[in-house]
Amino acid sequence: MKGRPPGKPSGPPRGGRKPASGAGAPGRARGAAKAARARKPDGAKPTAKPSAKPAQAKTAPAKAVPAKAAPAKGVSLDVRQFRVGPDDDGIRLDRWFQRHLPDIGFNSVSRWARTGQLRVDGARAAPGDRLTEGQMIRVPPAEPKAPEAAKPRRVRPQLSDDQEAFAQSLVIHRDAQAIVINKPPGLATQGGTKTDDHVDGLLDALEFELDQRPKLVHRLDKDTSGALLIARTSRSAAYFAKAFSSRTARKVYWAIVMGVPSIDDGMIELPIAKQPGTGGEKMHVDEEEGLPARSRYRVIERAGNRAAWVELQPHTGRTHQLRVHMAAIGHPIIGDGKYGGKEAFLSGSISRKMHLHARRIRVDHPDGGRVDVRAELPEHFAASLTSLGFDISAGDLPLDEEIARAPTREDEKKAARAHAKQVRKGRRGERRSRGAGAPRKK
Repeated sequence: MKGRPPGKPSGPPRGGRKPASGAGAPGRARGAAKAARARKPDGAKPTAKPSAKPAQAKTAPAKAVPAKAAPAKGVSLDVRQFRVGPDDDGIRLDRWFQRHLPDIGFNSVSRWARTGQLRVDGARAAPGDRLTEGQMIRVPPAEPKAPEAAKPRRVRPQLSDDQEAFAQSLVIHRDAQAIVINKPPGLATQGGTKTDDHVDGLLDALEFELDQRPKLVHRLDKDTSGALLIARTSRSAAYFAKAFSSRTARKVYWAIVMGVPSIDDGMIELPIAKQPGTGGEKMHVDEEEGLPARSRYRVIERAGNRAAWVELQPHTGRTHQLRVHMAAIGHPIIGDGKYGGKEAFLSGSISRKMHLHARRIRVDHPDGGRVDVRAELPEHFAASLTSLGFDISAGDLPLDEEIARAPTREDEKKAARAHAKQVRKGRRGERRSRGAGAPRKK
């Protein structure tokens, strides 16, 4: 069937009825008007276009009043000021936002820093700047970051009375900022595949009077026993983490190794990398691609040529570092079949468990002074020392800095560098104070 081209008038309706012109048929009214214009003779003057709205009396124009927007949840329309509290001393500015203003995304913080809207004590600040207690943070009006897909919240299982009692029995030191436990061998520090029992899962039992969950700041291998430091507050967690990363924390281990090292006091400097094909579960010495690793050892006593009791101090923090280094120099730790193979076991009454124990941990305390704690040996380690004829009282050797001696040239250089660093830090604080008091340029 042939159809008419679109837009052409279709002629009068059937039945001779006139097209409706009311509001009830706007399409037909417009079509009729268009047809009337098409039939207009040439030379006719155009009629005035009817106004779509009825004429109204002229009145004074209304003054536009801006609508006051209602802030959404997490949004502020005003500049805000926040003072840095003691628990936030030393943390990065961007992490302060994550902790206190989580609705503000990192992109917003970076943009404010670039444009000078984000200020600390009146001075421009960068997301990576470290905060100091008492500083004032200026936060401009913000928009919440884009909502993320809801993730299922992991609910930790409720600890039984026996689990709580067990966790609290491990505590060998406790103060307002730190807890030190004596981790038994066989208990992992953190969970993983097929690992349900671990220290991290017991931390709810170590809240005590603070009513906040403690935090791990370092770890020990599952089969390594001994002193494990746990932070009780966010401030102490940041402080201790920095101490471990900067290597100012001191850790002293005891180990019984196969054979006797030819040098009584030595430094092992061998780079370590993940061993290919093990899924990262095993490390090895890799001179080409390994990361630098340094371990010091000191022989405490020897059992003929059969075994030696040694003190170990890691100067870096690579995975399995002490175990890899001792095996690399031909003296694997007794019981460490992973790195020593069949040669890492003694016959007789010596236990087949690993003989590596974190004997001592010493670290500066956030409130001043130091945490300096020693952990007693597990039963199998103490029994092996006795079986091999070692004197347990001879084990605690003094650290180098604990030996009274005249300061060397290197000691004087270190002290001078530390003093210069403190002076520079003080000057930065003075510049910030001057910047906060100076009038703002317009």
